Amino acid sequence: MGRSGREAVVRGRRLYEAAQAVAEDHARAVEAVRAALAPIRDGLAERELEAIPVARLKEVTEGRLRLGEVERGGFRTVGQVLDAGPYRLRQIPGVGQQTAAQTVAAARQIADAVRETIAVHIDVDRPDPRTTALVVALHVLVEAGPEAGRALDAARALSGRLGPLIEAARPVSSRLRLLVAGRPGRERALGAAAEIRVVAEQAESEGVPELLAQASVDLLRGPSSELAAMVDFELRSAEYYSLIAEFSDRRPDPAAAEGFLPDEVAERVRGQALDDTLRRVSLRGYQAFGARFMLAQRRVIVGDEMGLGKTIQAIAALAHLAAEGRSHFMVVCPPGVLINWTREIEGRSRLRVTALHGPDRQEAFADWKERGGVGVTTFDALRGFALPGDGEPAMLVVDEAHYVKNPKARRSLAVREWAERCERVVFLTGTPMENRVSEFRSLVGMLRPGLADAIGEDRAKVAGSKAFRKAVAPVYLRRNQLDVLAELPALQHTDEWEELSARDEDAYRKAVLDGNFMAMRRAAYAHPEESAKLNRLREIVAEAAEGGLKVIVFSTFRDVLAVVRDALAHTVVLGPLSGSVPPAGRQRLVDEFAAVSGHAVLLAQIEAGGVGLNMQAASVVILCEPQVKPTVEQQAVARAHRMGQVRPVQVHRLLATGGVDERMVRILANKARLFDAYARRSAVAESTPDAVDVSDTALARRIVEDEQARLGALRGGR
Repeated sequence: MGRSGREAVVRGRRLYEAAQAVAEDHARAVEAVRAALAPIRDGLAERELEAIPVARLKEVTEGRLRLGEVERGGFRTVGQVLDAGPYRLRQIPGVGQQTAAQTVAAARQIADAVRETIAVHIDVDRPDPRTTALVVALHVLVEAGPEAGRALDAARALSGRLGPLIEAARPVSSRLRLLVAGRPGRERALGAAAEIRVVAEQAESEGVPELLAQASVDLLRGPSSELAAMVDFELRSAEYYSLIAEFSDRRPDPAAAEGFLPDEVAERVRGQALDDTLRRVSLRGYQAFGARFMLAQRRVIVGDEMGLGKTIQAIAALAHLAAEGRSHFMVVCPPGVLINWTREIEGRSRLRVTALHGPDRQEAFADWKERGGVGVTTFDALRGFALPGDGEPAMLVVDEAHYVKNPKARRSLAVREWAERCERVVFLTGTPMENRVSEFRSLVGMLRPGLADAIGEDRAKVAGSKAFRKAVAPVYLRRNQLDVLAELPALQHTDEWEELSARDEDAYRKAVLDGNFMAMRRAAYAHPEESAKLNRLREIVAEAAEGGLKVIVFSTFRDVLAVVRDALAHTVVLGPLSGSVPPAGRQRLVDEFAAVSGHAVLLAQIEAGGVGLNMQAASVVILCEPQVKPTVEQQAVARAHRMGQVRPVQVHRLLATGGVDERMVRILANKARLFDAYARRSAVAESTPDAVDVSDTALARRIVEDEQARLGALRGGR
């Protein structure tokens, strides 16, 4: 085995050196990020500590610390105490060694807590040298992508195996060394050389040398310029912020990231493997948990708040099953997001995707049946396809699953029939329940009828929201933005209350007299030349234009959007994006909106624009009127304020005093509390049963009658 043994050791050593190089290149890139991140975090911490009064130190010591002399010595903030240290504090009359030491120790506890909660935000409109340096350093790792992570894992595994073997095989390098090693030494050396050959051949068959070589090239390649790095950050900010969170050691609370699931469910999910070989992007920790939840629990609802990446979690689960050899998958979604789904699957995975939509959908369906991959279709189109055999597709993903909450609707029946034949089913929805617990229970019933029976609506009302959430834990996962996305820019809500003009009031009174709820809701725009709401909308848009900000204007009503378009004659206005615009047209409008340089306005019907489309280009959202369902507003805002947004988002809701808007806002607040209690983790008190039973039709009738009574216009008198 002389020559062959030496050749095996040489191959192994080359592979080992390549693995070591990747580890070193990655460590160097990580160190560059940490070095750029440290001064930013230190500066943020210093500013926060300078704003915390010394009196807060008493809370750390439960009131035992005496701070009177320290404050009289001129120390006003925790930051000042830390800068001074115990020696300078002891110079203050009346402050002894023990008090000084305890004061500084308490200040350090607060400083540690502050550093744990610091969130780094990068202002793309006003970059400074420090944040630019951070983006440049991060760019290397983002550009290297998940392939670098796989290469690093392979490098570590190879280093761990080959290092000891190469050392044991050293005598094989020359005949003399092998001779003097003695019989036991020779046997160990030759055995190690044989094992090196096996390891090297396996690595070569799996393409590991090429993976390592490419990773080293990627990790050593920097951006062409600072500008190129900043542009890439705007395009892929979610990936940059994910790395910032990782290297800041600022990860979300584990319980929150796991949706506060019971320990036994969470443990089962953690043990689920997740193959990433067919996935092109990295996942955040909570996203990986979500994908594992889909796989481990098999038939589930993922109700993450809008903007947390439910789509990529589903794609990760599909990619895992494909890597295991499964061939067919189906995604069902509203038509407005079909193109978005096909883009996401193509861009974020290596899975074949086929759109099953339009006049040729039956031919496309036949092609999907024959060749496999991910079929993406709409609720209506699904009803026209032949039902699959049991066990195929390997996973059915239903996006915006609240569309099938009515068990008697035709699209709900079609989804149920497909779900019964699929081993794994994933319902994605940020709004699993809106007015009634029964709606949420209906979704659970499609997945696990037995569990739905166990959480009957009456029992849910009696037991309360905590018991309800515990009961549905095996099938339901929800995380909220504030719990897992520390870096999401600020979201500022402002209710813009306006007094109706005289002509607005006339239009409103006529609508009330006619009992026309929809006319009441848009009466404020009936006379554009004197519309108080429209005047405020113009002002908001003008302010956004001065800052070069993009604006989305949402309304339920197309005629209101037409009025807005006419009022913004000197502005770049796109849309309206409405239900009558085909899916390709909707996505094209969003793309055109994002491509406009500087200020622009996109008009959108809230039901069409508030579902599925990503509108991160906007940083101002205007809601022309309050909505009947709180989740409709939440979805619309989340189109702009979601993972990947790089600017703060301002939300302006235009409201008129004294009429339908005031009444709707009060009722919406009750509905939101119900949603919080049953579908989110929330400290809100249990909702009252009468709030559960409010339907949209009953709500409209009640508001009309109340307004008729208020205005003295109820026919027949009261």
